[in-house]
Amino acid sequence: MRTVRARPKLSGAQAANLPRCVVILAAGAILIGAQAPANWGLGHFVRPDDVNPAITPRADSVFFCPMRKTPIHWESLHTFNPAAVVRNGKVYVLYRAEDDSGEMQIGMHTSRLGLAESDDGLHFTRRPTPVLYPADDDQKEREWEGGCEDPRVVESPDGTYVLTYTQWNRKITDTAIATSKDLVTWTKHGPAFAHASGGKYLRVFHKSAGIVSRISGDRLIAAKVNGKYWMYWGEGEIHLATSSDLIDWRPVEDAKGDPIVVLGKRAGHFDSSFPEVGPPPVLTRDGIVVLYNGKNAAEGGDPNLPAATYAAGEALFAANDPAKLIARTPAPVFKPELPFERSGQYAAGTTFTEGLVRFHGKFFLYYGCADSVVGVAVSDPAPAKR
Repeated sequence: MRTVRARPKLSGAQAANLPRCVVILAAGAILIGAQAPANWGLGHFVRPDDVNPAITPRADSVFFCPMRKTPIHWESLHTFNPAAVVRNGKVYVLYRAEDDSGEMQIGMHTSRLGLAESDDGLHFTRRPTPVLYPADDDQKEREWEGGCEDPRVVESPDGTYVLTYTQWNRKITDTAIATSKDLVTWTKHGPAFAHASGGKYLRVFHKSAGIVSRISGDRLIAAKVNGKYWMYWGEGEIHLATSSDLIDWRPVEDAKGDPIVVLGKRAGHFDSSFPEVGPPPVLTRDGIVVLYNGKNAAEGGDPNLPAATYAAGEALFAANDPAKLIARTPAPVFKPELPFERSGQYAAGTTFTEGLVRFHGKFFLYYGCADSVVGVAVSDPAPAKR
């Protein structure tokens, strides 16, 4: 891991302005260089009985595509990789849906984002048409024909929903930002790093971004650390970016101008091929918990997992220094086990985590299964022992 600066010391006034969970950490033992607490994770996730998969493809869903100028079956092939948020006492899931166009291979259909809602977090009612999709707008060159993929969502302090998603034009991917007041009507703001470092990130593949959030009742709200919002991002290596407004982001770079690496691959582990950001990270009393997806290498990986399997792990970063890694789970905390998690268009198996909410006192985790359907798991709030 590389860092760009040493951990800053907090004055009393600075500590008073930090979120409560950060104050607890700053007032107690300093974790930089110290042993991590035994119980720092988000808990043990269990699949509820007779629920999964929670969202599956529908061949009869029809949407008039503004790009093709014709009705299309927008969620007929696959529904997967979901984001989630609690709004007005309900869980809302934004999920990636693939139509029946293009070649029959991963990434060659057009993706749009659908919206589903639930009173219990387990059983969902869907809107008949997508809420975010390629259109004849100022982002069409970056989204057509691949589409809008793999969302993560947080709520801003003023109640606006901020969505990170992948733009895919079948040439290059971008981490993009969209905002909404109601989860239905979205404003696209384009690539998150468009104005960073002279625009160089517009020419570099990047995807998978989660904005650090804090728990407020049943809401996960974007949290400032040291006066800034923070985003963990990346596939292959996990990096950091900061923002003052949740829309315009700047990657944290080293002296050479390269984005710093805060989490990399590990030989012999489930993330031996690479790690990739999962849901929005959560600021807790112990630090920032990053739930991430790891891909197992064909050689030198975890012998207990098939090659190319995606399983989920957790990493703990210091609450007042998001670049400082404290602990990391040696084994997956969630992995493919059921048939629908090892079938479909990604037969090696995925439990690809992207959606996380706190609902009725528990964490609900929403994940993509084999790039084909959406699953849900539930955790008690008491963390599992490490």
